[in-house]
Amino acid sequence: MAAMEWFTPWFTAPGYEMSRLVLQRALAAVYLVAFLSAAMQFPALLGERGLLPAARFVRRIPFRASPSLFHWRCDDRVTGACAWAGVLLAAAVLAGAADAVPLWASMVMWALLWFLYLSFVNVGQIFYSFGWESLLLEAGFLAIFLGNARTAPPVLTLWLMRWLLFRVEFGAGLIKWRGDQCWRNLTCLYYHHETQPMPGPLSWYFHHLPKPLHRVEVAANHVAQLIVPFGLFFPQPLASIAAGLIIVTQLWLVMSGNFSWLNWLTIVLAFAAVDFSGLSGTPSEAPVPLWFGVVVCAAALLIVVLSYWPARNLVSRSQQMNRSFNPLHLVNTYGAFGSVTRVRQEIVLEGTEEERITRDTVWREYEFKGKPGNVHRLPRQFAPYHLRLDWQMWFAALSPAYTRGWFEPLVERLLVNDRKTLRLLRTNPFPGDPPAHVRAVLYRYRFTTRAERRETGAWWHRTYVREFLPPVRVEGGSGGGR
Repeated sequence: MAAMEWFTPWFTAPGYEMSRLVLQRALAAVYLVAFLSAAMQFPALLGERGLLPAARFVRRIPFRASPSLFHWRCDDRVTGACAWAGVLLAAAVLAGAADAVPLWASMVMWALLWFLYLSFVNVGQIFYSFGWESLLLEAGFLAIFLGNARTAPPVLTLWLMRWLLFRVEFGAGLIKWRGDQCWRNLTCLYYHHETQPMPGPLSWYFHHLPKPLHRVEVAANHVAQLIVPFGLFFPQPLASIAAGLIIVTQLWLVMSGNFSWLNWLTIVLAFAAVDFSGLSGTPSEAPVPLWFGVVVCAAALLIVVLSYWPARNLVSRSQQMNRSFNPLHLVNTYGAFGSVTRVRQEIVLEGTEEERITRDTVWREYEFKGKPGNVHRLPRQFAPYHLRLDWQMWFAALSPAYTRGWFEPLVERLLVNDRKTLRLLRTNPFPGDPPAHVRAVLYRYRFTTRAERRETGAWWHRTYVREFLPPVRVEGGSGGGR
């Protein structure tokens, strides 16, 4: 008992119960979206007949290099069951189940969410290579040690979450300042709203803001990412003010584009620095179990040790972004848009029913759910949901090197009207018989001007660049394809 009482005064953060409640419930919501994305997209992308089958990957890579439940068994039935189990568990935690059970059971629930999602990320290859995957895993790991309603929040875990948020923001700020010159001369947003991977419904309007306001946006971004994060470690109310400024800037990014759950998870982490003590009533005085205190201290020590590599990366002139230094994705580096593309190119997939290709061949386009295609279609808001294939198509348009391994299988699936693959798309122009040929064409896209928008009703203007992939047909057929 004496040991428990010794832990309580310095170990807990009374008054942060509301902060923990908001943080945990919101994190559970992000987990729910992530598992739903896996349930809906994993079979077509990484399933048994996916574009990059995970089963083939786990045969090449040992468990120690990429820990995953799917090293035990990797078929559509098991991955589907794990994805839907993750959805149900995240929904239960979101509804408050983790606060209704004993502390140890709550920790088990959070640990299951973390390991289930780690299992998908570690076999997800290029489709799970985004920084927000590691960010969810790192935040999810820390959530295991946040406790539940039966004990006051551990101050060590709250500080580690602030340290994570600091690395997310400061790392992103440094990668910009060290990267593209347009960040330093404040002109990157002349292009970024138009050329970002997946514009949202307001991106056209953001793009057409006056250029002086774009420069103000960039300058404000530098303040928010290079100066404000230090305030997270200041006493209250300065830490809450810093967190509030980060939340506001992230909401601005949410409105301007689709970045999966990156912005939302950054907002979630900011609540670790928000003091709701004036609103949450009497703080909890529940004693801390000795075993819980020991476990939290051990986890904190592990994070401190693993922080050496990301901290060194922050001060390095050759800073890397979105890198994990260990297979468990604990204590990673983050960052985005160290360089900004000035011109937007898009790959458009087309098919035809004609057996012989001529100049007069009629090609019909496949529409994707999120990425630009039909110039008259307003970009939609999908974030925090992550359209993995749409994002990879953006990378593919930057360089053919990004198509390695998955693009040709995608075309092959379209040639046979593969139902799982077609569910990843918005429209299938061949609902009956599959096309005889499929090709890929590269276009340059730009937002229409205000005058063009009034005249044509189009959000985009596009110009033909070149053929990206010549017409392809099912092997064994005849005609002009291959």
